[in-house]
Amino acid sequence: MVETISRKVFAGPRLKRLRRERQLTQARMAEDLDVSPSYLNLMERNQRPITVQVLIRLTDVYGVDPRDFMVAESDQALGELDQILADPLLRETSVSRVDLQDAAEHSPALLIAMQRLYRAYTALREANEEGFASGRDPDRAEPFVAESPIDRVRSLLHEARNYFPQLDEAAETLAADFALAGHEPLFAISEHLRTRHGIRVRIMPLDVMGDRLRWYDHHRRQLLISEVMDQSGRTFQAAHQLAFAEFNGLLSELATTLEPNDETTRRLLRITLANYFAGALMMPYGRFHEAAELMGYDIEILSARFGASVEQVVHRLTTLARPTARGIPFFLVRVDIAGNVSKRFSSGRFPFAHSGGTCPLWNVHAAFAEPNRILTQVVELTDGSQYFSIARTVRRSVTPWGAVEPQFAIGLGCDIKYAPRLTYAKRLDLNALEVTPIGINCRLCERPACPQRAAAPAARALLIDETMRNVSPFTFKDL
Repeated sequence: MVETISRKVFAGPRLKRLRRERQLTQARMAEDLDVSPSYLNLMERNQRPITVQVLIRLTDVYGVDPRDFMVAESDQALGELDQILADPLLRETSVSRVDLQDAAEHSPALLIAMQRLYRAYTALREANEEGFASGRDPDRAEPFVAESPIDRVRSLLHEARNYFPQLDEAAETLAADFALAGHEPLFAISEHLRTRHGIRVRIMPLDVMGDRLRWYDHHRRQLLISEVMDQSGRTFQAAHQLAFAEFNGLLSELATTLEPNDETTRRLLRITLANYFAGALMMPYGRFHEAAELMGYDIEILSARFGASVEQVVHRLTTLARPTARGIPFFLVRVDIAGNVSKRFSSGRFPFAHSGGTCPLWNVHAAFAEPNRILTQVVELTDGSQYFSIARTVRRSVTPWGAVEPQFAIGLGCDIKYAPRLTYAKRLDLNALEVTPIGINCRLCERPACPQRAAAPAARALLIDETMRNVSPFTFKDL
């Protein structure tokens, strides 16, 4: 059902891109949408709003989600451009907000190219700084790679909105077959690997596996999984192997389509896509989406119902983008106790920083002080956008006595308008909640009096005053 629209929707560039992607003439699309070609032309040029009736027709005829047109698709691109233009190299350039908005809506591919170029520049700059700091001879440095495979994969996932329908459909079909047999998931997957592919799944002791959590022995056709993995972890690793055994061609096809040039990135993509399949097999799209909506996205109930860990569940929540059954567009970040970001996923429009940590005022960091407890928070970025966030610590496997136990916390959030659908907000008055002002990170935040500030904003010149000390160690000029 189309949501109630309280403002006019102008999304001409998106409408034009949809028409071109479907290789339709204006006359053909106008016929499909039951409007005149002249009115369609006006909508594409943002001289007329897209009406509720047109949104309904777009949904019925092309299977698109009306929210794609009602939510500003360019917001995240604008946030990323703001990050780029905040760089000291570019901050003197005069680029108006109107120019940015125009570029984001009319030339999204050009912006992607600009973002990749900037990431290459920052990587080269950091490599040079590291070289000078370590005293390496610059003439003997290794060849520079413009974008690391890890960063490239993150970019590709972001561009795909972390949604791969071919993998979801394959996993859903297989999960339905397993459900008919009535066995628990790990046993069903293990039996399928043994009978269909001749692969034996074995749980092995720590003294045999050492630091390896999973190892596929090609010669003996055995998948060895460490005993330190809990049940959900063992199921996930078996499902990951099943992706390679049964859908190797699909993984290669998707990876090659996404990245036709770099072999290392393609191999990393295959692993990432196999992980996606594993999560989709444990939590089949239709059943998981239905349960998530019914239970108000209660991550612990979903964890218990699907035999998955909390981290696996929140990952899966960021992939619910099927046009006919969309979930809440979540963003996800995982940090360690030092604030390092190890994972970023988003099916929404939260403006993650390309490098560095996150704002220390975001309660994802406070989760370490209250392990296994779910914390809630409403945060507001400097542009006024608000998000509902939940945070919780997670653990990945059993840690042997004396070994260093990895500590992680996850932050899962969504635009504030989706909060009423969350069980965590059911008893809250969202209009009366205290809002925490945060930034993307210190370097990109321009809030003037933050006591947690660790660095001056890149886009502002410092003010040095020997006679005064503020709550923030950095005082800077306003625009």
